[in-house]
Amino acid sequence: MRVCDRPKAKWYILCIFENNLTIYHLQSIIATLKAVNYDLFTDLYFKPKLHAMLIEFSVGNYRSFKEQVTFSMVAANLVAQNKKLDENNVFEVDDNLQLLKSAAIYGANASGKSNLAKALDFMKWFMVNSSKETQSTEKINIERFQLSTETEKKPSFFEIVFLMNGNKYRYGFEATRDLVVSEWLFYVPKLKETKLFERKLDKFSVSKTYKADGIQEKTRHNALFLSVSAQFNVKIAEEILDLLTNRVNVVSGLEDGNYQGYTLSCLRKNKNKDEIIQLLKKLDLGFSNIKIEEIIEESEITIDSWPRKLPDEQKNFVLTNMVRRFSLVKTMHQKFDAEGNPVSTELFDLEHQESEGTQKVFVLVGLLVDTLKDGKILIIDEFDARIHPLISRAIVKLFNSHETNSSNAQLIFMTHDTNLLSNKLFRRDQIWFTEKNRYGATDLYSLAEYKIPEDASYESDYIKGRYGAIPYIGSLNHLIDSDA
Repeated sequence: MRVCDRPKAKWYILCIFENNLTIYHLQSIIATLKAVNYDLFTDLYFKPKLHAMLIEFSVGNYRSFKEQVTFSMVAANLVAQNKKLDENNVFEVDDNLQLLKSAAIYGANASGKSNLAKALDFMKWFMVNSSKETQSTEKINIERFQLSTETEKKPSFFEIVFLMNGNKYRYGFEATRDLVVSEWLFYVPKLKETKLFERKLDKFSVSKTYKADGIQEKTRHNALFLSVSAQFNVKIAEEILDLLTNRVNVVSGLEDGNYQGYTLSCLRKNKNKDEIIQLLKKLDLGFSNIKIEEIIEESEITIDSWPRKLPDEQKNFVLTNMVRRFSLVKTMHQKFDAEGNPVSTELFDLEHQESEGTQKVFVLVGLLVDTLKDGKILIIDEFDARIHPLISRAIVKLFNSHETNSSNAQLIFMTHDTNLLSNKLFRRDQIWFTEKNRYGATDLYSLAEYKIPEDASYESDYIKGRYGAIPYIGSLNHLIDSDA
């Protein structure tokens, strides 16, 4: 059963029973449903599931970005030499918009790759938390570009364009460390972009569609109107923040340990457990399975050591809650006899007996499976850190595939791994570069901006400096004086 939405017309239900098609007038059905449990019916059948797709992200006057730069997941009007890349790496939203499933960002050390991830992570954090984490006297944790007098008093700029439930939204703000200078939210319900709200300092222009009457006065100068709106249950604001919280993840490849708990939670709750175990096996990490051991350590403190005046009921309550619970991840390895026959299995402690690369893959695997299954957005900085190039390539292929990425999840990663720079893996519009100029400002550009032969070796040309974004290392002769 599906609902047919006809603009400026009535709603109908199209029911398919075997080979017979029957159209029912939806209003008459709803009238009947109201007599039973209509709210439950609408929750089950008509409540939309939030689905996020990143279109563009722009930032300016933030960390190493002096001027405004834009990163785009919009597929360029080009045809790859390998036609399978056009089929697998791109998905169509509508007749006018095609998006990419993955993108790689390259650049020298300190060129600004990580700052793009940090900018998106900060924007996400501020949108979600500005109304509840800050007080009116607190500074906004914005790091402006510091190497120019031009930017000292200018606000930092952030804007994100995304799809939510089939509609295109454009949200952004400008802010200094003291206040939000401007803020805006537009969407495209049909063909034309429509304003939901605009803000200039304490002046607001809010459409009736946004349904936020009276919230303007409750918005502090250092808080976002969108964030405050969500606090007061404005539906559009709630959906946007829910989307950012639950469907967009920014991960540092060097500080990824915090996400181990997510993979653990998935395994304990049997959420995507089979897929997680299967992927770990496919990546050939040397073990055959995973075992989770739950450890409970009781406190050594006894009631007798407590003050006599403290009631036994309170003592028992405290002792009960002083129990320490944690999980140990064990990897299962086959043990062999002298003739090479398997005789038993051995358990290795993941944290102490497996390599850092294996630990990182375990940390990421829960997020990877969840992202692929639910069509989410995953940004990984330092993607190649501690991971073998073939494993990195295998992960990218999971996203660049109709079979394993039917939900059109998006992977964006920052890396130095030139083994991935291949026209057999990426279209030109999926490859981006960051490069700093002589004034310390980062430029961001795509390989699609270059006219290059179809059979060009992206990796070789990049190492030769044809695309920029590499370190220019001077002569190291006589750098160390052995006679000193």
